[in-house]
Amino acid sequence: QVQLVESGGGLVQPGGSLRLSCAASGFTFSNYVMRWYRQAPGKERELVATITGASFSKDYLDSVKGRFTISRDNAKNTVYLQMNSLKPEDTAVYYCNADRRPFQGGYWGQGTQVTVSS
Repeated sequence: QVQLVESGGGLVQPGGSLRLSCAASGFTFSNYVMRWYRQAPGKERELVATITGASFSKDYLDSVKGRFTISRDNAKNTVYLQMNSLKPEDTAVYYCNADRRPFQGGYWGQGTQVTVSS
């Protein structure tokens, strides 16, 4: 069965770092665009970062550019989100998403909580 399992969330102080991982199984990982989304309480879900399947082309939400890095290891069927210089406004549940053309929603993980607070 298809699975996306996020890990690596937690509580971190402002300015700190976390690395999120999303382990995928049950589909041909390298054929899928991988994305990280986040959703804070009372707010809409927003797209944080995207990485394509083969060329590893990347795109980021403007507010995380220069601080976050998305990467993937197709041999390990895993996508990562390295988050540096974290800010309280980064606090959210972070979700991993896998999709392919024609984009139609794809697969979702269960989410992992990131809390940035002193």
